[in-house]
Amino acid sequence: MIEFKNIKKSFGDKVVLDGVSHVMETGKTNLIIGQSGSGKTVLQKCLVGLFEPNEGEIIYDGKSFTDMNAEERKMLRQQVGMLFQGSALFDSMTVEENIMFPLSMFTHHNHAHKLNRVNEVLERVNLTGNNNKFPSEISGGMKKRVGIARAIVLNPKYLFCDEPNSGLDPQTSMVIDKLIKELTIEYNMTTIINTHDMNSVMEIGDNILYMVQGKKEWSGNSKDIIFSDNKLLNEFIFASEFLQDAKQMRMMEAKGNLKEN
Repeated sequence: MIEFKNIKKSFGDKVVLDGVSHVMETGKTNLIIGQSGSGKTVLQKCLVGLFEPNEGEIIYDGKSFTDMNAEERKMLRQQVGMLFQGSALFDSMTVEENIMFPLSMFTHHNHAHKLNRVNEVLERVNLTGNNNKFPSEISGGMKKRVGIARAIVLNPKYLFCDEPNSGLDPQTSMVIDKLIKELTIEYNMTTIINTHDMNSVMEIGDNILYMVQGKKEWSGNSKDIIFSDNKLLNEFIFASEFLQDAKQMRMMEAKGNLKEN
């Protein structure tokens, strides 16, 4: 679990985060959503220590990240996996070398042990046998899965994903969503995802934080969204007629399920 209380962050006179508080739950996919400029990326960077909040507190499983010294933060970061928007693979390294990189940085295992772990996570993301390929030789969806494999290779307790479906077609996006959701449950991780993908919101949104102009506007899960009367949230999620129709269908389905139960 990651809890943050009254997080405030400014750059000069510009207030980017204005007293944001929320709890990110373990074993669930926690989504941060909002329009560009809402503060969600800055919030995520504060949570991992890339930015220091001007005010507020960040707590990892009961331990104050805000009060940790540099060495304590370094130890904690070894329990954090990161999936970057562009996958951020090293072009000059093979798939195997990219995934092994964190193991070489943070462990003292021999090569055979590290290779065994690399093969384990490659199998888990359905990329067995792609060890010697370079990023330029694989598709965008495969790059994302390599990025996920690298993010989980150290068995993290916390997983941060920045726009994991950026640049992917809808079908591949669904595969990535499903994989992240499965791994979150399997590893019992606290997974935090910044996303603009409304399909992700509706399909894997266990715990959603909706931000507007640096403030927490709404929170809930994907089912709560269906019945929400928050005007800003509805305009953001169901902007098109197609999505408005989808909301009506989901409401009818949900009401039908309630009657059956």
